[in-house]
Amino acid sequence: MAGNTRDIKKRIESIKSTKQITNAMKMVAAAKLRKAQAKIINARPYADYTNKMIRIVKLKNKYTQNSLLLEPDESEKNVIIIVTADKGLCGSFNSNILRKAFEYISDHKESDIICIGKKGFDQLKKKSDRIIDSFLGMFNEMDFTVSKKISDSILDLFLNQGYGKIDVIYNEFKSAIQHNIVIKQLLPIIPVEDKEISQLDFIYEPDERTIINELGKKFIEIEIWRILLESSAAEQGARMTAMDSATENAAELIQQLTLYYNRARQASITTEIVEIASGAEAINN
Repeated sequence: MAGNTRDIKKRIESIKSTKQITNAMKMVAAAKLRKAQAKIINARPYADYTNKMIRIVKLKNKYTQNSLLLEPDESEKNVIIIVTADKGLCGSFNSNILRKAFEYISDHKESDIICIGKKGFDQLKKKSDRIIDSFLGMFNEMDFTVSKKISDSILDLFLNQGYGKIDVIYNEFKSAIQHNIVIKQLLPIIPVEDKEISQLDFIYEPDERTIINELGKKFIEIEIWRILLESSAAEQGARMTAMDSATENAAELIQQLTLYYNRARQASITTEIVEIASGAEAINN
């Protein structure tokens, strides 16, 4: 019985240590989430207006051969960018996006793959030989130079290497407990339908071709930056929720084991008292 109580006590101490770790991870994730939310709030308006500008220009475009604005050619190669986290311990964040990615890949078997995030890369390299590029450890840095590095690579594929369409799969941040998986076309740029916008006219300086090229490149940089921020915030929200749940489960388990420990200890004490009483009675007799 004494051995049993020792085992239970060791397990309680072990779970208490785990609880401290999960609680600390929850607090760290909450702090990172607040920073990521602040960055998203700052980035979204700029991204939205850049998005609107490039799509307005596309509707009014007279230089119809600009590849950034052409409709995708289904006969050309296409790329899917899959954005996951670099680390685990964030609930179903990575598994859900990978499930959606595998569905996409099964429907588009000729698609080449770009991985952003180590977790996605580790899983995809086991099941696919179509990974053409990867960006790992990017979420540790999280500054705009990261976005520019990725966007330069994507634009090179689209403009110089014969890829006709580039899609992206990522987690869009909604709240600490909610994020949506989004599949969207990144290139070519999709126009927005707006009658008021279509009636506007522009004078270009220096010229339409230069404006579209520069604005298109800026659009991709900003869009990649926004996607990285959305994914990072969603990851921290998922991690905070997962660690909060783990902390609560640890507390419940500690409570149950403490009850078992007290019962076992009480039974052990009762047994010892009975043995002492029996020994005393035997001596008296």
